[in-house]
Formats: sequence, structure tokens, C-alpha cells
Amino acid sequence: MAEKSYNIGIIGYGAAAKVFHIPLIEVTPELNLYAIVQRNPTAQNDASKAHPGIKSYRAAEEMVKDDLVDIVVIITTPATHFELASLALENRKHGLTHADCFASVAPLHQLTSIPVLVEKPFVPTTQEADQLIALAKKHNRLLTVYQNRRYDTDFLTLQSLIKSNTLGRIVEFESHIDRYKPTFANAKPWKTIRQPGGGAIYDIGAHLIDQIVLLFGLPQSITGFTGSQRAENAGGYDDSCTVLMHYADGMVATVKVAVVSPEEKQLRFWVRGESGSYKKYHEDPQEAHLTAGKRPGDPGFGIETEDHHGILTVPVESTLRSEPYPTLQPTSDTTYKAIYTQLAAAVAGKGDVAVKAEEAREVIRLIELAKRSNEEGKTLNV
Repeated sequence: MAEKSYNIGIIGYGAAAKVFHIPLIEVTPELNLYAIVQRNPTAQNDASKAHPGIKSYRAAEEMVKDDLVDIVVIITTPATHFELASLALENRKHGLTHADCFASVAPLHQLTSIPVLVEKPFVPTTQEADQLIALAKKHNRLLTVYQNRRYDTDFLTLQSLIKSNTLGRIVEFESHIDRYKPTFANAKPWKTIRQPGGGAIYDIGAHLIDQIVLLFGLPQSITGFTGSQRAENAGGYDDSCTVLMHYADGMVATVKVAVVSPEEKQLRFWVRGESGSYKKYHEDPQEAHLTAGKRPGDPGFGIETEDHHGILTVPVESTLRSEPYPTLQPTSDTTYKAIYTQLAAAVAGKGDVAVKAEEAREVIRLIELAKRSNEEGKTLNV
């Protein structure tokens, strides 16, 4: 029996590839890191040296013609996603794939196409999303998007509280990713200028909007505010946003991304319902753990310290009682790795992808509406 069954070809070798993708691929038994497209390697930043044995390419056009590539992962700037995803979806493979050689691991089937995973945000526009979805359907191909924050442990904890009706009817839902970065020091170049698919609403807002839609479905209307909190912003980058998602039952879900938030601890969630509230500070630890070199399966990976747990407040007799509410501890199926585990299963015909392209398309539509709301100065119907 083969140790790996599907060869991954990555397009892009920036921080996202190194931190959020390659470590997860390498701990997923069904996957093999096979090829990386890196246009301009340097002595200090060379994928082929960091990962000896991989196939190294300088152009995506070359890699997608490699019949041994089973899955393409696009980890480039958002403005390039449409072109690269189109390229991968339109590429035709010939004969048996590398994966077909492993009937003991996956069903013997012909992958006459390359499944494609795109880093979020999916694409800058709904029109582009629709074109890619149509292209995937035309060629009968898998297309998915890396919305990994669906597997934030605090979000999964909150999701459990809502599903169990512990908080009762939700009337207000706040989701924050606020930081104190009043200057562009150490910012990636593409995060300092205005460009398609850029800005806080696409970069972080896409995650928070996706989580809310996953919990409550699409809102009835939306109000958006986008702009810059930084005093110096020559490139016009929208570094912050506030989005109000109005629901038919009266609930308002608020998405906030800020870069000038001088707080000792940053608010993450504040959810209020008729039967209780949940308030949580601090972000999910998986990003910090991956950045520090930990991986899913390592001791302590994804586990929050007790002082970062949220606070659950519920009525007890005639008073309200607040107590720490433990964040769920991740399992092998509930870390960011789940995106890749489910992708491998979907390619093998044993399940569905974690994030459907159609779901990611709706997030882009809401982002476009929020931006239009900001420009027109009014709430828009969804």
C-alpha cells in the first residue's frame, strides 16, 4: 500500500504557503507535496532547497501540464486567482493519474482533470466566481476554497452553543479581528496598495462573513463601511471595515476588522441571546502555533490556554451568572488540516469538500454589496 495517494502542486511560495498550507499537506497521509511554482527563488528563499525532492517550476503553465500533478493549490495574491484557477481547471490530463496507481488507497478512477483549491478570498468579483464555477461544472471538476477559519476552535465552540440553543434566540452577534498596527511596518507589499481582491474586507472580512453565513445563512440586507484607520496610507489600502448583516428576525451580525485597536486583549466574539451571552477575547491559537513550527498532531496544537477561554453568562433563578466556558479541544477532524483531509476524501469519491465554491461565491457577493453600500452610503438588500 502506498504511503501517499495524491500529488499536490502548489502555485505560489509566500508566507501563506509556508505557514498555512505546506505543514498541513505534509501531515495529511493521503497527500504528497510534489511540486511548487516559485517564479523568483533566492538564496534565502528557495522552495527546492527547503523541500528537497519536489519538482520545481517557474511558471504555472508548465506545472499544470505535468500528468503527475493530481491537485492544484493556488496560494497567490487575490488578483491572480481567477487567471490561475481558470488555467488549472481548463488543463486536461491524459491517461491514468499518479493517484490511479494506488487502488488499495483510493478507488481506481480516472481523474481526467485537476481538482483545484484556491486560497481565500476566492476571487475579487462574483462574476469571476460564477465563471470558475461554470468552468468546473463544464469539465466535471472539484473546485474549493481555503476558508480555514471554519475550524477555529472558538468558532466551533460558539457554533456548538448556538446549535444546542444555550443562548436562545440570538439578537446580536459581533465578530472581531482587531489589532494594533497603526503603521504599515512589516506589511506585505500587496497589503499596502489598492488592488482587486485587496483590503481588510477581503483579507480578514471574508473569514468572518463566511462564519456568520455558515451559522445563520444569508442576511436580508447589508450595510458596509470600508476605509483606512492609519494616518499615513499613500497606497489607499482599505485596512479596516465594519459590516452590518441584517436578518429577517431582527438579529444584526457585525463584522469588524481594525488596525488601530490599542487594547491589551482584543475582543473576538460577543454574542447575545435571550437565554445567555458568550464573550470571547483572543484569536484561535492555530495560526500562532503553525507560525512557531507546530503542526496538527503535535502535543498542544490548537489547544487554548485556560486564560483565553470565553465567558458564558446565563440566567440562574433571579440573577445572571458568568463563568469561564472552555474552548473545545481540537480533534484530527477539527483543525485547519480538515480542509485537506476532506479534499483528499472528495477526490477519492468518499465525501464532499469542506467548502463549496458556491458558498465562497456568496461571501464574495456579500463583500461586493458591502463595498457598494459604503460607496452609496446606504443599506442594500441582499
